[in-house]
Amino acid sequence: MSDVKVRKGQVTIPTRIRTRLGIADGNVLDMKVRSNCVVLTRKAAIDYSQFPNADDEYTPAQRKIVDAELAKGIEDVKMGRTYGPFDTAEAAIASMKAELRKRANARKKTKLSRES
Repeated sequence: MSDVKVRKGQVTIPTRIRTRLGIADGNVLDMKVRSNCVVLTRKAAIDYSQFPNADDEYTPAQRKIVDAELAKGIEDVKMGRTYGPFDTAEAAIASMKAELRKRANARKKTKLSRES
């Protein structure tokens, strides 16, 4: 805990605390009062309000398709149809390549059985 003084309504955050929290000159902090405490939270460096939201970006028909695909993905997770976790990106890539090989082999078998 560090003691700080208020001078002309301003408070200086000690260097070791700024460093620990990743607060740099020019960062914007959000200040809230909770009970008898002041809570400072670093705001995101990017102002997301300048970007369109998903409702502006897609037509209603496209949004319906996106929502349906998201619902399928959520159902897959609930049913345990997932891969990983992976310790490294290389392990994730190896898993994806193995899955693609399995799918390619399954397609070949299906194609061969149709030709017979």
